[in-house]
Amino acid sequence: MEYKALRVVVERPLARIVLAGGEGNRVGPRALRELAEACSALRDESEVRVVVLSAQGADFCLSWDIEAFGEGFELPPDPFGCLAALPQPVICAVQGVASSAGFELALCADVRLCSDDARFALPEVGQGMLPRGGGGQRLSRLAGRGVALAVLLAGEELDAAAALRAGVVSAVVPRAELADRTEAIARTIASRGPIATRYAKEAVHRGADMTLEQALRYETDLTIILQTTEDRAEGVRAFIEKREQPDFKGR
Repeated sequence: MEYKALRVVVERPLARIVLAGGEGNRVGPRALRELAEACSALRDESEVRVVVLSAQGADFCLSWDIEAFGEGFELPPDPFGCLAALPQPVICAVQGVASSAGFELALCADVRLCSDDARFALPEVGQGMLPRGGGGQRLSRLAGRGVALAVLLAGEELDAAAALRAGVVSAVVPRAELADRTEAIARTIASRGPIATRYAKEAVHRGADMTLEQALRYETDLTIILQTTEDRAEGVRAFIEKREQPDFKGR
């Protein structure tokens, strides 16, 4: 597929999805199609251990591209679910404004960093609508109902410091350092056991919808499966041999 709204670059063990849809990187039908296609291709890439989501330009993403969709457009219930469903950890780097579709897209990542000038918003209720990309549900699960309702009902905007306090992002860095910091975290995750990192992501996300007892059992099941992998044996060997970095193969 020829990408126009996105740039997709695979540099194993990393894959990069870059929003590149022009000024404001507004999300239109083409961007949704390309995102679905990219995620479909990446989910089966066993050598891709981490996916990095970023954007070109001054702002991460300002909104939906209403003109491209047409007035009264409808979306599937979870238009960015393909990104959230990737088995690989997804890291998102946000600069400038992430509003509406931009905030919702960032919420589908597993780890978010932002520049010190970042701002997050879900303005739809003020326009007589509800967020269309899962933002209300993912934000409430991530930051709690209080934060989500303040953002949704009162239209409160989260600056970088507020996003950090709410747990929306894990780090705030100067804009000039955002790409390097994101790269460093991505490389660190990619150096760890790829099967273990995927299972850790799965355990946290699926466990959140279970009782604690069920989640602990599920995590134990994943741990038992891990014991049968070559990577687990390599991790033990590296520890015994006092090697700093195991040579994980993803098997």
